[in-house]
Amino acid sequence: MGRNAADHASGPPVWRVTGLRQELDEPDEAVLARARRRIRAPRDASARFARRSVDARGRGADLHLVCQVDVAFDPGRPSRALARDLARGAVREAPPAEGLGTSIEGGGHVVVVGAGPGGLFAALAAALSGARVTLLERGDPIETRGRKVVAFHRGAEPDPETNLLFGDGGAGTYSDGKLYTRTSDNLEPAILQELVAAGAPEEIAFDARAHIGTDRLHRMLPRLRARLQERGVRFEYGTRVVGLDTVEGSAGRSVRAVRTSEGELELDALVLAIGHSARDTWEELAARGVQLESKPFQLGVRIEHPQELVTRGRYGEGPGAASLGPASYNLQSKGAPPAHSFCMCPGGRIVASVNEGGRLCTNGMSNSKHSSRWANAALVTTYTPEDFAAHGFHGPLAGVALQRSLEERFFIAGGSAYAAPAQRAGDFLHGRLSRGDLPSSYGFGTVPGRVDELLPSRVRDAVGAALVRFERAIPGFSGREGLLVGIETRSSGPVRMVRERSTRLAAGWTNLLPAGEGAGYAGGIMSAAIDGARSGQVGATLARP
Repeated sequence: MGRNAADHASGPPVWRVTGLRQELDEPDEAVLARARRRIRAPRDASARFARRSVDARGRGADLHLVCQVDVAFDPGRPSRALARDLARGAVREAPPAEGLGTSIEGGGHVVVVGAGPGGLFAALAAALSGARVTLLERGDPIETRGRKVVAFHRGAEPDPETNLLFGDGGAGTYSDGKLYTRTSDNLEPAILQELVAAGAPEEIAFDARAHIGTDRLHRMLPRLRARLQERGVRFEYGTRVVGLDTVEGSAGRSVRAVRTSEGELELDALVLAIGHSARDTWEELAARGVQLESKPFQLGVRIEHPQELVTRGRYGEGPGAASLGPASYNLQSKGAPPAHSFCMCPGGRIVASVNEGGRLCTNGMSNSKHSSRWANAALVTTYTPEDFAAHGFHGPLAGVALQRSLEERFFIAGGSAYAAPAQRAGDFLHGRLSRGDLPSSYGFGTVPGRVDELLPSRVRDAVGAALVRFERAIPGFSGREGLLVGIETRSSGPVRMVRERSTRLAAGWTNLLPAGEGAGYAGGIMSAAIDGARSGQVGATLARP
């Protein structure tokens, strides 16, 4: 039988009991006890939540939670009831967990570029696998990064190295630490445990809408850094990669050293976790022979509503709604073209997520208490290399060129001072300019703009169809209180570094490992952290003498 290493490798099998209902006022222990009874486990058998989500399909009439519970229990010969539940999928063996490290043997030098989730967990996994690790980050540690972000909001001049996209924790530091993008990878429990040890709430291990909060992330990052340093990781902030020193061999090209703004650093393996907005680094890598290809990315706008409208639309006005806090949503429109909501921030605000002057991109964030009166989310559709070509952009960096052109268009339309063009949802649908004040959480303010005309036509059509569809799910969504604020171009990156599936190595290279969102193999904190950790493990193996 399988084992769940999150408990202990030699312990009993761990059974995942699914489909458990929890009333809003029901104690957690009552649900855990019910899970034990379901599989005939002893009362003292270890049990814990594996997943929990809100079922709001009744919009207030029948609000409750749906749970999955892991129970560690060796039944010997399974009972008839357990066998029946296994056969119909109501109970299954929990997937085994896996540790981040692969060995404790000494190794060579692994350099990791980028201190976002991909880079941090690549560095941790490499260190736990026996390597000597240096982590390079072009931006500042969080202690000074925050001050430069404040300076940007006061002076409207972004620092090209330290901003809402570059610096300690990566872009996710100012996108509130949502962990909604879960995977089936066995490294996920170990990564969540590291986040909890650094100060994340324990509920992130099972909450289907797990959210850390920007404020808590800022307190967590120094603790996470300290945990990596205890394992031997050396951090070098304010250090930008400017080139690679390479050698040719019979097996392919190898990186001998990385050239940085602070000098040259020799290495045995290089993990590139540069994030989805390191456009200058992509250009340098392409010039050095790293194979890049254009890939689809998500393009659209932010939509903002009063949080009360969203909560009422999702939970109704029954007595249980208040106990659930501000509601979130995850909506899809399957029209032609399709669209979906992304990075929904209950009780949050819209921010200017830029790293280049003269361009505008919006994103959302919220603090751990969801204290803002506003709710916002991206409404995006998938834009493809074929779409880039229709705009006249070709080649591996075509998506970057398109992003820049649209960001410049919206920057100018907003008055060239980082104010954002905005349009009420109803006006967007009817093709007219919005009149009067357009209140928003966006710090640089909004100006009336024809967002419908500023967007590419296919994106406009996708957003319009989504507004009509989402009105059915949340009454008022496409009404006067819905405000479209644009543009959103950084939900995902438009570039992929080509790598071999089996080795994780960049195509044609012997020790270069692209990882995370900037490599085109992740889309969110958890998937980037897992992808980075896998590459860090491989890097440590390659660096071994």
